[in-house]
Amino acid sequence: MTIYDFEVITIDGKKISMNHYKGKVLLIVNVASKCGFTPQYEGLEELYKAYKEQNFMVLGFPCNQFSNQEPEDNAKIESFCSLTYGVTFDMFSKIEVNGENTHPLYKYLKKEASGFLGTQSIKWNFTKFLVNKEGKVVERFASVTKPQELKNNIEKLF
Repeated sequence: MTIYDFEVITIDGKKISMNHYKGKVLLIVNVASKCGFTPQYEGLEELYKAYKEQNFMVLGFPCNQFSNQEPEDNAKIESFCSLTYGVTFDMFSKIEVNGENTHPLYKYLKKEASGFLGTQSIKWNFTKFLVNKEGKVVERFASVTKPQELKNNIEKLF
């Protein structure tokens, strides 16, 4: 099984297969607009722009499971990301990353790369999963890990 076995819904409501990203290095992130880590949108966009020509993509999945830090609907989230941080990487419809309604993609990501001390649950917004060109989860990074700190990890996968 790889991430290509899942379907997701874009922020504008279109269902797509993760197969769309086959052959790309991916950084998958659960995001929120009202979080102390929200400025990481800027760093994520910088990574995307720096590496997109090398088949790299950032995928943002808004989530409102952490202190109500993403209360808006998809249209407002998309507008906020675009206007405030100039986000051009792919964004998706709001999902849940923990609990019984966890999106199947996130169930897979958490199973493939557990967190601190082997925990599977997502601890907070801006947890990052790095996926290689074959669709396999390579590494998981905590919210405190700034996007710029991932450059070496990303470059190893090209």
